[in-house]
Amino acid sequence: MIEEIRIRDLGVISESTLPLGPGLSVVSGETGAGKTMVVTAVGLLLGNRADAGAVRNGAKSASAEATLTLPAGHAALKRAQEAGADVDEFDGGAQLILARTVSADGRSRAHVGGRSAPIGVLTELGETLVAVHGQSDQIRLKNPAAQREALDKFAAEAQKSFPSAMASYSGVFGRWKAAQAELELLRTSSRERLREAESLTAALAEIDAVSPLPAEDEVLKAEAVKLGNVEELRRASLGAHEALIAEDYGDGQDAVTLVDTAKRLLEGVADADDELAETAKRVSEVGYLLADIARDLVGYATSLDSEGPGRLSEVEDRRGELAVLVRKYAPNIDGVLLWAEQARVRLNELTDDSGRIEKLETELAGSLVELAARAAEVTKLRRAAAEKLSRQVSAELKALAMPDAKLVIEITPAERGIHGADDIAFLLQPHAGSLPRPLGKGASGGELSRVMLALEVVLATVDPVPTFVFDEVDSGVGGKAAVEIGRRLAMLARHVQVLVVTHLPQVAAFADQHILVTKSSVSKNSGAGITTSNVRLLNDEERVRELARMLAGQEDSATAQAHAKELLADARRGAA
Repeated sequence: MIEEIRIRDLGVISESTLPLGPGLSVVSGETGAGKTMVVTAVGLLLGNRADAGAVRNGAKSASAEATLTLPAGHAALKRAQEAGADVDEFDGGAQLILARTVSADGRSRAHVGGRSAPIGVLTELGETLVAVHGQSDQIRLKNPAAQREALDKFAAEAQKSFPSAMASYSGVFGRWKAAQAELELLRTSSRERLREAESLTAALAEIDAVSPLPAEDEVLKAEAVKLGNVEELRRASLGAHEALIAEDYGDGQDAVTLVDTAKRLLEGVADADDELAETAKRVSEVGYLLADIARDLVGYATSLDSEGPGRLSEVEDRRGELAVLVRKYAPNIDGVLLWAEQARVRLNELTDDSGRIEKLETELAGSLVELAARAAEVTKLRRAAAEKLSRQVSAELKALAMPDAKLVIEITPAERGIHGADDIAFLLQPHAGSLPRPLGKGASGGELSRVMLALEVVLATVDPVPTFVFDEVDSGVGGKAAVEIGRRLAMLARHVQVLVVTHLPQVAAFADQHILVTKSSVSKNSGAGITTSNVRLLNDEERVRELARMLAGQEDSATAQAHAKELLADARRGAA
C-alpha cells in the first residue's frame, strides 16, 4: 500500500505530507482548497503527462513523492529492481519510493527507488499498483484486454471448471499454432529448402567419395613425419643396437656384455650375502631387458627398409584429399564426420517435405475441430460468468443512485487467439430501453466513477490492485445514495487500500482516516495575496468539526456536530 504521499509546490499546495494507512482514506476540503491536486500528484507518480501549469506560481518546480510498502515478490518490486532501484527489504516485504519532478518550463524527471528512471517505468509500475477513477480519467477496466482479464478472473472464481477449460484451450491452441507455423514454413520456403537439399547432397557425395576414417588426418600426419625422416631413424636405431650388442657391428665392449660381466661377478659372491644376491637378480633382469630392446631395434630398422619410396607420396596425396574436406566442413576429420552425420539427418528432413506436409495438414484439421470445441466450452462458461457479473454490478448500481442502469457484458465471436475466440466488451445501459454504450461514453464523470466503483466492489476479491483512487465518485448524488457509496467504498477497503476525494459527509463518515485540505491567503508587500493549502490528518474531534462543516457549513454549530456524530455512529454500524 501507499504509506504516504509528499507534495511540494503543486497547484496551491506549497508543501504537505498526506499520511495514508490501510482501509479507506478520504480527502475533503472547501472548494478550491486543492483536493484535486492529491489526485494530480498520484497521476504524476503513475507516469501521467506532466503539465507545467500545475507548478505553483513563483516556484521553479513541483514534485510528488510516495513511499510504498509491498509484499516480497510483487511484480512492481521486480520491475523497479530491473530499472536499478534501491529497495529497502524487510522480512516478508520491501519499501519502495517513487518520485516525479515537473519544472516550470515543462521538463519532467522520474525517480524509482532513488535512481533516475524513464517516465515509462512509472507507468509500468502504476499498472500493478494503483487504479485511478477520476472525473476525466477512468484508467482501469476501459480497454478490452483488461475487461477480458477481469471477466476471466471472475469466471475462475464463480465456476471452478473455467481454469481447466481455459488451460485445455490454450494447450490445443499452442499446438495448432506451432503446426500452422511449421506448415507455412514448409510451403513458403520450398525453393530454399530444395537448394539446401541439393547443397547437402553434393557435400555428402564429396565426403563419401573420400571416405575418411576417424582421426585419419592425425594418423597420416604422424606417418608422414616418420617417412620424411627414414634415414635419420634408421641410423639412430642401428646405432643404438650397436651400442647394446657391439659384436654384430664391430669390436668394443657393448652394454649387454658389460651387464653380463657385472651379473657374473655378483653371482659369484651371492651366497655370501642375501642383499647382494638380490642385486644380482636385478642386474640379470636388466640383461634380459637390454637383449629384448636390441631385438626390437633390429626389427624396427628392418621395417624401415620395407617402406617403399612411393609410400610417402601416397600418404601426402591422401592428406591432401582430407585437407580439402577440413577446409570446407570442420576443423578436423572427426568434425567432418560429425558434420556429415548431422547433414544426413537434415537432408532426410528436407527430402521428406511432402510426407511432413500431409501429416501437418491432417494434424491441423484435427486440431481445428478440437479447438472449436474447446473454444465453445470457454465461451459458454464466460457467458454464464458474464451474466452473473452483470447482475451483481447492476444491483450495486441501483444502490448507487443509478436505479435504471445496467452493466451489459457483450461477448461476440472473434478470431481465435491465445485467450479464446471471444471479443469482450463492458457496456453501460444507463436507462431501460436505451442502447448499451462502451464505458466512458454517454455517462458523466461522476456516473462513470460510480460504475467503476460498482465493478471494483464486485471484483475486489478476484482482481484487485493494491490501491484505488476515486476522485469525487459521489458527484451529483446525495442522501441515501451517498450513504450507499460510502458503504461500498468501505466494503472495497476491506480488501485493498482506497483513497477518495469527496465533498459529501455521508461518504467521509465511513473513512478509516480523514485528511483535510485547508487553504489560506498570505499577503505580500504589494498588497496582493498568495493562496496556499495545507494537508493534515484529523483526529476524532477535528473530524466531527469537519463533518459538521460538510453537513451545514457551520463547524462550530452544536446541532451540526451532533448530526456529525450521529453520522459517524451510523457509518460504523453500517460498515460492520
